[in-house]
Amino acid sequence: MSKHYERSDFMFFVLVFVLSIPFWVLETIRPIELLPGLPISALGAFTPAVAAFILAYKHDRLPGAFQLLRRSIDFKRVKNRNWFLAILLINPLIAVLAYAVIGIVDEPLPNPAPLTLVIFPMFAFFFIGALGEEIGWSGYATEALQHRWGIVGVGVFLGLVWAVWHFIPLIQAHRSAEWIAWWSLDTISLRMVMTWLYIHSGKSVFAAALFHTMINLSWQLFPINGSYYDPRVFGLITLCFAIAMYTAQRFLSADKWHAI
Repeated sequence: MSKHYERSDFMFFVLVFVLSIPFWVLETIRPIELLPGLPISALGAFTPAVAAFILAYKHDRLPGAFQLLRRSIDFKRVKNRNWFLAILLINPLIAVLAYAVIGIVDEPLPNPAPLTLVIFPMFAFFFIGALGEEIGWSGYATEALQHRWGIVGVGVFLGLVWAVWHFIPLIQAHRSAEWIAWWSLDTISLRMVMTWLYIHSGKSVFAAALFHTMINLSWQLFPINGSYYDPRVFGLITLCFAIAMYTAQRFLSADKWHAI
């Protein structure tokens, strides 16, 4: 990849952090919860997409920006619809396992709230926010870095950046350093899983946003509005999922993966 595009990769991350500053300041001036545990600074979720659009416009003007925007509905890239089962079910499965483990090693948790129609507007809310992130993280950054670093390298690097990007909102939410450290393990592991799924299922931004949506939805549905979320348990379980996926890839040929 040329130095020109390497500089663009660097500028993408710089822009994401710079564009996020007003939202972090807003949270300091006027703390508001959009949902339980979700501060107003979460509106900065759209900064990765904005950063990607700016760079796409810089390189290819309006056609480049519109092409990136169209990735929001690129679900046809997922040729085998079975991938959507993994995309939709992995995070609920992690949440169920975490619920069981916490109940065994710590204390029994309250029963999850029964599912109601409110789940649909919540899903839509999270999906829109997820698109704001994944147009940038997946559609722009993952594809720009994959050829240099490979799937593992991109997953770990983007996971680290993704985690650091959340540090200020987490500090504003009065999370402890230990909590943030375990949460970072969960976040990096989730990005590794998401990157693996994104690349193997056809590089669909829509699919990546769907997986991202299920992360937030599973957290919000965990007892009580996610207040019993334990980043240690979630982080270790998600890390096991990531290791299992990347290990399986080493033992199966590329032909077998394409056949899935």
